[in-house]
Formats: sequence, structure tokens, C-alpha cells
Amino acid sequence: MEPRFPRPVLRSRLYEQVADQISTWITENGLAPGDRLPPERELAHRLGVSRATLSQALVALEVIGVVVVRHGDGTVLTERARTGPVIEAIRAHADRLPEIIEARDALESKLAALAASRRTDADLTAIRAALEEMERDIEAGGRGVEADEQFHGAITAAARSELLTQMMAAIHDLIRETRLESLSQPGRPRESLAGHRRVAEAIAAGDPDAAAQAMHEHVMLVSDVALLRDQA
Repeated sequence: MEPRFPRPVLRSRLYEQVADQISTWITENGLAPGDRLPPERELAHRLGVSRATLSQALVALEVIGVVVVRHGDGTVLTERARTGPVIEAIRAHADRLPEIIEARDALESKLAALAASRRTDADLTAIRAALEEMERDIEAGGRGVEADEQFHGAITAAARSELLTQMMAAIHDLIRETRLESLSQPGRPRESLAGHRRVAEAIAAGDPDAAAQAMHEHVMLVSDVALLRDQA
């Protein structure tokens, strides 16, 4: 029988190391849920890394639930702040991203097509309200995360498919991970907003094929995230 050799040791990326350092610092200083991390400029200086690397590390920590980044309120520890190894959690997230994106594309493209056929005036009002809220948040310097979720929720409601709605609910937390990662990419909030508008226009026009295509293109855009590029 051929001997089993150990798996190759994966080299840690710099932002993973920084995320791990931050997690260790949180534990060593006894920080609790609701506590804030130092401002990014100060934290980057303390760690001796660039703001870009620190920002990627904070996004990774947000995606796995350690912190939440609030516009105007800084980086805050969550109830889910973990004391275990964060690098493994970051890589586990990256490993499942392709499957999440695949499922999201299949479900949301179909939901957009159904919404184009079944939407009411009230549904269109809800969809447009989400677009307006996302634009306001982005103009104010935010990422539009909550309004993004509101937009996709309005489309799901407009589709009026109980089973598809249940399936979306089942992967809600996984989709939120991809949303956080995507909307933290430079320039991505505005690109995402433009994609949302194309989806909304097709739904308003009552064109199922155009709505499905616009949603597919949108999901493909937001699936281009740093964690996957770094895996390549």
C-alpha cells in the first residue's frame, strides 16, 4: 500500500495573517461584543501594513462574522466574534463561494423572470425604493449592503413563488457573505447599483427573458471577488 503523504502546506496570504493578528489582539485585550476596533489608519500603522491590506483583512473578518463595519461608526465586534483560528474560517468561506454563486445565479435569475411576469405596482414601488436607498447610502460613503438585500428581497416577493422563497431563505446567510465581500471591492457598490437598475427596468417592462439575463449578468459581476482571485 502506497504511503499517504501530508497535504502541501498552504502559504498564508498577507491579509489572512493580518486578520489572524487582529483576532489574537481582540482576545488578548479582552474585547467584547459591541467594542470598537481602533480607526483603520491607526490599526494599519500599529500592524505595519498598508490600508489596502488592512481593509481586505477587515472584510474577511466581517464575512466570517467576527466584526461588522458600519459607515460612520467604525468596525465593531459582533456576538459571533470567534476565538478559534480565523485563517481556516476565511479559507472555508472562499472554498464554498463558487457553489454559493452557482446556486444564487440559478435561483435569482428565475426569480427575476417570474417577477417580470407577476409584479404589481406595489412591487415596483418597493424595488424602486430599494434602489433609491442604495443610491443614498453610496452617495453618503456607504456600501449599500442593507439596501442591496432589500432590493433582492423585493424581487423575491414580486416573484410570488413560495418554494423559491424558502430556498432563498435557506441560503440567506451564505448570500450575505458574498454580498459583504462583493460590495467591499473598490467601485463595486456603484457597479452593483447599475446592475440593479437594469434588472428593475426589465421587470418594470414585463420582460422575463431580459430580467433573467440582467440578473445573471449582475450575479456574475458581483461574484468577482478578491477571495476567489487570490485562490487562483
